[in-house]
Amino acid sequence: MPEIEIRPALTTDYSVLAEIDHSSRTEYVWQMDRSFEIGQISVGFREIRLPRSIHIEYPHTHDQIVEGWKKSAGILMAVLAGQPVGYVSINDQLAPRAAWVTDLAVSESHRRQGIGSALLLSAQNWASQRKLRRIILEMQSKNNAALRMALKLGFEFCGYNDQYFANQDIALFFAQPLR
Repeated sequence: MPEIEIRPALTTDYSVLAEIDHSSRTEYVWQMDRSFEIGQISVGFREIRLPRSIHIEYPHTHDQIVEGWKKSAGILMAVLAGQPVGYVSINDQLAPRAAWVTDLAVSESHRRQGIGSALLLSAQNWASQRKLRRIILEMQSKNNAALRMALKLGFEFCGYNDQYFANQDIALFFAQPLR
């Protein structure tokens, strides 16, 4: 298998990157449980196995993705055998001294081959070079593959936002300090 190259995306790459299928499939989702009592609020998430695999639409439209790139501090792309196969979009203005990963996509035929992990590790390196203190990931609670990858790479749960995305999905946030 050819070696993967991670490099900054050029504006001429955007049209190809925008065509990557951002949707996914899953057999698991993370369900939120809340309880409110006097003097106590409890929120928890648990993995639930679904009766069948479901298709998950990406929470951002094609136009929102492309518009978001204009605000990004950096877009790194993965190239395999001369073809773009994925990218990560990073914003450094959403939280103080933090790199915020707003989009991460790998073409469907190249998923589960370590490309997403390589992109995230490259994003961490990008953020470290800029003296940022941590990296934050945002993802849908339905995106079990992204959640598992975050945990595998040592990210820790740091919060959520109910109805965060335009489609009213819950966003889960994971962070990792940078050295």
